[in-house]
Amino acid sequence: MSRNSQSKKPVGFATHITAGGLAGAMEALCCQPLDTIKVRMQLSKSGIRPGTKPRGFLATGAQIMQRETPLALYKGLGAVLSGIVPKMSIRFASFEQYKKALADSTGKTSTSGVFLAGLGAGTTEAVAIVCPMEVVKIRLQAQSHSLADPLEVPRYRNAAHAVYTIIREEGISTLYRGVSLTALRQATNQGANFTAYQELKKFAHRQQPHFEQEGRELPSWQTGCIGLISGAMGPFSNAPIDTIKTRLQKTQYPPGTSAFSKIKSIGSEMFRQEGFRAFYKGITPRVLRVAPGQAVVFPVYEKVRSIIESMQSVEGVGDSYSE
Repeated sequence: MSRNSQSKKPVGFATHITAGGLAGAMEALCCQPLDTIKVRMQLSKSGIRPGTKPRGFLATGAQIMQRETPLALYKGLGAVLSGIVPKMSIRFASFEQYKKALADSTGKTSTSGVFLAGLGAGTTEAVAIVCPMEVVKIRLQAQSHSLADPLEVPRYRNAAHAVYTIIREEGISTLYRGVSLTALRQATNQGANFTAYQELKKFAHRQQPHFEQEGRELPSWQTGCIGLISGAMGPFSNAPIDTIKTRLQKTQYPPGTSAFSKIKSIGSEMFRQEGFRAFYKGITPRVLRVAPGQAVVFPVYEKVRSIIESMQSVEGVGDSYSE
């Protein structure tokens, strides 16, 4: 066994916060416009009238920029950035903990174990961070006011004001509206994402054994390509869940209305008025956002983690020499 492998320390929680936070912030800055377009497409009722077609991805983006200025594509960014660091740290930290718990006596985790760890990580991040963050983000993104007109005052001025207004007018439970659908979406997302990423990474190592033999990580462009492919898995598998969740979190309901009746009402109304294709509204910008987002997240996360591990290894070697 090499000195590096002997001195390598386990990845700590601080590493997950740093690597995941930087990766998540970079993803949000690059992909927020696509997410805003996706939300507007999911909320749009265009295409209901006979002979008309739903407004497409490019047309929706062009309409937002024309009516509300290009800065409107970044509506809700504050809510995303404020939640991205804890979200990513919880995602990677919980995934590693679940993966470790599901490992066999040799420390290896099977493919099914990795999938279950991904499900657990997605559920954990959904309940802890994602659901309240998305309720606020969607309320901000759904506002069609023009940022170019200072006299046009929006209902929600920013993320903090949106949280205050929602809690004051609708109660704190509103921040967790759609939590079951959010958890289901995030669980399937991360189950597919982590499983595909781990398997593709293993395949890349088998094709290039010298990287593992020399103790080197795969090049960033390769982890980026792997992340791109793995990131596209989730959106195609759970698009209907995400569309219903978006409409559920946007709409206000009378107190006492059960979550099941809300979901059933939204789903049946969508199918009756807009047809089956309505459940896949926004799938193009969602894939274009999630897949490149993971192509950013994984290389940044792997790079930062590798740097921290290298620093820890050097410290370990220095300690061994000083003894």
